[in-house]
Amino acid sequence: MSRATLVTALAKGLPQALAADLADNFLSLRQDAATGTLGRASPGKFVETVVQSLQFLDCGKYDAKPDVDAFLRAVESRPGLDDGLRICCARIARAMYSLRSKRNILHKGDVDPNSYDLRFLHHGSQWVVAEFVRAVSGLSMEECGKLIDLVQAPVGGLVEDFGGRKLVLQEMSTREEILVLLHSEYPEALPVDQIVKCIDRRHEETVRRKVRSLWESRLLEGGAVDGYRLTVRGFSEAATVVTKYLA
Repeated sequence: MSRATLVTALAKGLPQALAADLADNFLSLRQDAATGTLGRASPGKFVETVVQSLQFLDCGKYDAKPDVDAFLRAVESRPGLDDGLRICCARIARAMYSLRSKRNILHKGDVDPNSYDLRFLHHGSQWVVAEFVRAVSGLSMEECGKLIDLVQAPVGGLVEDFGGRKLVLQEMSTREEILVLLHSEYPEALPVDQIVKCIDRRHEETVRRKVRSLWESRLLEGGAVDGYRLTVRGFSEAATVVTKYLA
């Protein structure tokens, strides 16, 4: 998922700084969930930005350092926001803030609930960001739906997202690596140069040849410039590869 696309959509109804903070903190949580990393993302900062965004939508301004818990307790009585933001979003954000404050998510323990706390925080942030996209982006129903699908896409343990490029973590064949990489991008297309960049441990010509072979087998559709995406057959085969390596 493109950070720029998400920021642009959120900035249709939020200040650019809030849109960027919301996207960055969400993507940081997403990366932690994908890699099982504890303590790198800041759930508290994400919820603080959610509060600032709700403040802005409610009255056109926001506090630099909001009283997060107090606002989330009181926001349900504010009639200026729709129910999805005023009630559902606020309650999910408050639950996330409670985990951040009371469950010590920032530190590892011997046997503790951090791993499923982290998964809840990620799922909560997915719902919240999707709701903001729905409420403020002004996109068409089709465009909004596609972006929400990307926000809601599950993370796996096979691919790590470094922002500018992705890395397939498991050792596998070049063909499988391309399928897994494009599976992580689905339904978006990926330019062949970006595929080469992500699979830079392979010889460039080998990667390009395998991409062409997958296209000839009708597992990919697209072109070198506009990018390649998985066909229905390709997605099914990629899902089989993913299942094989996650088993």
